[in-house]
Amino acid sequence: MAIEKVEIVEVSPRDGLQNEPEILSSVTKIALINRAIDCGFKRIEVASFVNPRRVPQMADAEAVVEALPQDNGVTYIGLALNERGAERALHTNIHEVGAVVCASDGFAMANQGQTSAQSADVANNIVAMTKSAGKAAQITISTAFGCPFDGPTNQDWVVELAAIVAQSKPREIALADTIGVATPFEVSALFEKVRAVVGEIPLRAHFHNTRNTGIANAYAAYQAGVRIIDASLGGLGGCPFAPNATGNIPTEDLVYMLSREGIDTGIDIDRMIETGLWLSEIMGRQLPAMLPRAGKFPA
Repeated sequence: MAIEKVEIVEVSPRDGLQNEPEILSSVTKIALINRAIDCGFKRIEVASFVNPRRVPQMADAEAVVEALPQDNGVTYIGLALNERGAERALHTNIHEVGAVVCASDGFAMANQGQTSAQSADVANNIVAMTKSAGKAAQITISTAFGCPFDGPTNQDWVVELAAIVAQSKPREIALADTIGVATPFEVSALFEKVRAVVGEIPLRAHFHNTRNTGIANAYAAYQAGVRIIDASLGGLGGCPFAPNATGNIPTEDLVYMLSREGIDTGIDIDRMIETGLWLSEIMGRQLPAMLPRAGKFPA
């Protein structure tokens, strides 16, 4: 019987670092990305092309991308919230552009200065621009489960948004629990509804562990057929536009859970643990990931 596989998209260089008060040097960011490559990650979210006044941690996006090794089988992803950001990304060696749709008006206005519906139009424009430039594009629907300003997200609207953005035929569509409020039951139900309207477009999952449900939600997404999951080394991360939206699910803990289930991620667990510990030293604190503290099992 074929071994089941799950692709992990490592997001620590972008989503992991963007909410940190300390701005890391470009050299350190590049070192993190190279360490992730050595662990076996084949898709890495390396930067966001956003206003540096709002997200100063990403002000060196172009410099980071230009310093990365090429032709190594690794896909570098850059986030763009608008067409101007996409233009910046497309002038670099980035391989893939990620656009973002906000599922709630409150978050859309705080994050992108537009309504939820308008953010969908912008995302489709970014996909069209990127594909015209001969590169891949994907779309993430943020606050798919809850909004820090509007409360619980209307799930029917999320499904409608998915159908709208599917029209531009992105590489994949992700559902993001931006503020970490989802439960496994909600995750399974929403992914099944979205799958029914997006056709053959693959689905991706992005969870935050704000309320300690992130790993359970990732497994619920897997059970719902999702085979692409975002995670961040150490559990580093957060959103500068979402109060109290703490870290992403730790890559170490996700890979451990999947490997114990016999699911192949292609990640070297020992190197991943070493990299997570290195990142903790860089950040000057112990990060939330549990596997580096407890160790592998069996040892």
